[in-house]
Amino acid sequence: MALDSGEFRLSCELRGHEDDVRGICICGDVGIATSSRDRTVRFWAPDPDKKNGYVLSKTLAGHSSFVGPLVWLPPSDRFPEGAIASGGMDTLVLLSDLRTGQVVETMRGHQYQVTGLALDDNGDIISSSMDCTIRRWRKGQAVEFWEAHQVAVQAVIKLPSGEFVTGSSDSTMKLWKGRTCLHTFVGHADTVRGLALLPGVGILSASHDCSIKLWTLTGQILMEMMGHTSLVYSVAAHSSGLVASGSEDCFLKIWRDGVCVQSIEHPACVWDVKFLENGDVVTACSDGAVRIWTSHGDRISDPHALEAYAVELSQYKNSRKKVGGLKLMDLPGLEALQVPGTINGQTIVIREGDNGVAYSWNSQELKWEKIGEVVDGPGDTGNGQVSDGVRYDYVFDVDIGDGEPIRKLPYNLSDNPYAVADKWLLKENLPLSYRQQVVEFILQNTGQRNSVPDPSLRDPFTGSSAYIPGEPSFSTVSAPKPTFKHIPKKGMLLFDSAQFDGILKKISEFNTKLQSNMEQKPLSLSELELSRLAAIVQVLKDTSHYHSSSFADADITLLFNLLKSWPLAMMFPVIDTLRMFILHPDGASLLLKHIESGNDVLMETFKKAMMSPVQPANILTIIRAVTNLFRHSFFFPWLQSHCSEILDGLSNCVPTFNKNAHLSYATLILNYSVLLSELKDKDGQAQVLSAALEIAEDANQDADSRFRALVAIGSLMRNNRC
Repeated sequence: MALDSGEFRLSCELRGHEDDVRGICICGDVGIATSSRDRTVRFWAPDPDKKNGYVLSKTLAGHSSFVGPLVWLPPSDRFPEGAIASGGMDTLVLLSDLRTGQVVETMRGHQYQVTGLALDDNGDIISSSMDCTIRRWRKGQAVEFWEAHQVAVQAVIKLPSGEFVTGSSDSTMKLWKGRTCLHTFVGHADTVRGLALLPGVGILSASHDCSIKLWTLTGQILMEMMGHTSLVYSVAAHSSGLVASGSEDCFLKIWRDGVCVQSIEHPACVWDVKFLENGDVVTACSDGAVRIWTSHGDRISDPHALEAYAVELSQYKNSRKKVGGLKLMDLPGLEALQVPGTINGQTIVIREGDNGVAYSWNSQELKWEKIGEVVDGPGDTGNGQVSDGVRYDYVFDVDIGDGEPIRKLPYNLSDNPYAVADKWLLKENLPLSYRQQVVEFILQNTGQRNSVPDPSLRDPFTGSSAYIPGEPSFSTVSAPKPTFKHIPKKGMLLFDSAQFDGILKKISEFNTKLQSNMEQKPLSLSELELSRLAAIVQVLKDTSHYHSSSFADADITLLFNLLKSWPLAMMFPVIDTLRMFILHPDGASLLLKHIESGNDVLMETFKKAMMSPVQPANILTIIRAVTNLFRHSFFFPWLQSHCSEILDGLSNCVPTFNKNAHLSYATLILNYSVLLSELKDKDGQAQVLSAALEIAEDANQDADSRFRALVAIGSLMRNNRC
């Protein structure tokens, strides 16, 4: 249905829970169910006396600990008013009759917290848990269960086709038909926490890596939504195409076509979001309130309620505000000025309204003299700078040198600089050895002398153990299997940055050389072909529209012709174009189509790049191109079948590698360790282990290459319980 074009504003608040509201379940048009840390489920029915309001209809009890996931069973002969299934930290799944409010089934079997619920077409309840399993319940009894992931399963949703998708702390998602895993989705860098279906398009995933991704059922990433500054817990979609997400950063974000069109701040963490059929958004907040937001003018709350919410939000922000490193709400008020100072020049900071004000004691006049407002230093004005559509306190221009393009380094004062450095170096494919240098750069340019993790940051799932933003996060509940910081590696590393202008310039330069040589002139590009190549690059540059842009058959044919015909010394900018072409969903699909038809230009190009005399630039670009194939799971069979040929070919060329090629090769091996462990390919794992050991044992290798090789070794050993 079409929605009003206006921004979302508060429609109403539902208050009744006594602690964090953790989950939301839309029960058709009969009401809304919510779960809470207060151990209850509450059912809210439409208010007959208030057009857009809801009233508390039922309070469902039975859990002995906090309640999380919910699923609604529509009205039936057995449940005339429907029923609610709920999962709790107490390991139970309870089924409550909405007519009576009583628990009618208690499902026991999970060993740890229940994290997700879904309803099968035949009425079976499907549950996921931190015990790594999926269980199917029928009439209160478990009829089957299986280990779905090797670490905690965090979410499960049912697809219209009958399959199920799970998200896990191993950073992957899996597509299930019964107990058979049809596909593993690899792409997130941390826990996959929330899942949703975008009708007619694909699957949405929310992750602790601060991103939301949109996937096809075959594993292609159609879109990536970046904008949250902390863990993303939930994601939802509406038939209009709008997407909503909730995060630890206290924001509800509304997305359209991959772009954040609105951010709505809450006075606490946003645990869950859901769309009503009419397009309104429901949020569950850790302040104990459920809120409904609308873009329809006739459903916006009255001015008094809007003002009350603004005051509540302001009080919350003030409670977190710091001035001069001091928490504003912890500062004394004006009454502190009634107490005389002890020595001349003594200073104190007091709270005056929303500001911290410094005073100095004048012992001669026996009074406190105002010095002025306390500020946090440069960049803390709240204006900030923007990077990729997101506002930050700072966005630095970083010059790497060596002809590399200027990189943008965004940073918020509330961020952990070490986590920011790690994430940025990984994103930019820069050596991890730069980490301390980047951290010192951040601290120096933000006026911070010391950086320590904020002790107020807690594990977002259990609320107990300390948590550092950007680091992989795990529950403090005793896990069934031990986990380690770096192993086993989950997710793939890619080479997704490119100097497109430099690539086009180099191709144009080589083309001019070909045109000036009578023998090679037939190999050169026409003006029309050069224009087509520029158009291809323009599409590759526009990453925000990867989900909707596409290529013509003539585009990939042009690339293939260049790869097949151009001289060895001129291949590398074309291979570099192919490297980025692979990252585009439609480009990758076109490439796969040709490979499956018998035109495996990819392997032909690989073999050509290995030919003597070896060109270092060809080696570097072909390694990175092959590495980028790991972006798409439909290339996994190709990568597996050609693993031996690829690693043997590159191993022979190692003496010609420069530093960048060594790091790229180690990255390729690391990705192979992840893939072949997932596929349980013992022979392939043995070859990858051998290649990784050669790198790790080479004292002349740089630290970053050896580190990635060691992670590959550790991952292979951990996955094989060695």
